[in-house]
Amino acid sequence: CIRDRYGGNDCFNMLVPRDAAHAQYVQTRGSLAIPRAQLLSLSPTAPPQGGGLYGLHPQMVGTQQMFNAGRAAIVANVGPLVRPVNKQSYQLPGTPLPAQLFSHSDQTVLWQTPRADTSARTGWGGRLADIFAASNTNQVLSMNVSLEGENVFQAGIQVSPYFMSSQGVEQIDLIQTGAANCGNGPTGWNRRRCLSFQALQAQTHTHPFERAYVDKTQRTIATSAQVAAAIEIYPDNDVIFRPFWDAFGLPWNPANLAELPRLAQQLLMIARVIRARSQLQMSRQLFFAAIGGFDTHDNQLADQPALLRDLSQSVKAFYDVLGNAAINLGNDVTTFTSSEFGRTLTNNGDGTDHGWGGHHLVFGGAVNGSRIYGRMPSLAASQSNPDDAGWGQIIPQLSVDQYAATLAKWYGLSDLDRAEIFPNLGFMTGSLLSIPGPDLGFMLPA
Repeated sequence: CIRDRYGGNDCFNMLVPRDAAHAQYVQTRGSLAIPRAQLLSLSPTAPPQGGGLYGLHPQMVGTQQMFNAGRAAIVANVGPLVRPVNKQSYQLPGTPLPAQLFSHSDQTVLWQTPRADTSARTGWGGRLADIFAASNTNQVLSMNVSLEGENVFQAGIQVSPYFMSSQGVEQIDLIQTGAANCGNGPTGWNRRRCLSFQALQAQTHTHPFERAYVDKTQRTIATSAQVAAAIEIYPDNDVIFRPFWDAFGLPWNPANLAELPRLAQQLLMIARVIRARSQLQMSRQLFFAAIGGFDTHDNQLADQPALLRDLSQSVKAFYDVLGNAAINLGNDVTTFTSSEFGRTLTNNGDGTDHGWGGHHLVFGGAVNGSRIYGRMPSLAASQSNPDDAGWGQIIPQLSVDQYAATLAKWYGLSDLDRAEIFPNLGFMTGSLLSIPGPDLGFMLPA
């Protein structure tokens, strides 16, 4: 999963009409509109619902290449829904709607649970891990690995995510637990703290909280050592990872990892962990990466292009690495985007405000690619737009429940377990949705 953390991507400048509908897009968006001649053309194998020709933002070359090669798809106008809704029902008092619409923190949770009728703090990735973690030989390392810290998506009932960074594993090294005699000599500034920490680990504790602390700490130390040793076998200066530098036109310089964009660094580390799957004895994993900066109330034309380029080129490089014969997992790894909301069609002068529905990207060899799934919304001005809840906020015609359930089915989730993880999915039927039912069709059969 890749999410634009605490932002909300303006997908209406990511995917833009490149036929006669472009004129209406320009009229609505004003100074934010991207000229038609700059758009990157897409060649879908079937027209989207309602027809039309579309192009990608000019900075998304990698995504264009993957889409046209059948290794990426676009899912149109997705968002949290309690029940399917249109403009008329949205305006009726009492219509069930997601809580705190247009709020960053609340909509982030609803995307990751994904239930727009609950405030639960467990995510669908965590619930998948509760079901499938036992299939991994290694029962010490969590099936879920986050490169961006805590998140609801990976939190299960039994499973918690393992945190690491693009630089590698996090270790308890400040107090020198691995140094002989705690280092620093007999009067070292850190010696008493180090000895106290070691004593806590060595003692037999009777209090359940103390035992839980020791158990958790010891497992963390053992897991960190295990992961560190495994990824060290595949260092980032291995030529197999060169596509990350090539994707941004940079000289190959693994000694300076920081010159790569943040997302590229995260995906490079994920690729190293995936490559070390045999050493780690992991056959199923879920990874979480994120980038920020998408909350473009201002300076959108200056800020969004670099963000879309980072996303597009980083993912393309990731799949170039996975496709290398030494890994050969391009068909077994699926990457998808999420965002708390799209943004408004309306222009606030040099940016956009918090929206609702938005378009999302799915990548990988298991994707039924070169397609746009769902119906593209109207881009007309608010008062004459049947898809506009008001102020340019587009009403979703596909739910996050459907999007997530389609990915979970590919992952192996049974219909019985699907009802447990996505109970609100049963309401996602009827003509108000562009595709009704639990499977949106963008994944090939597992």
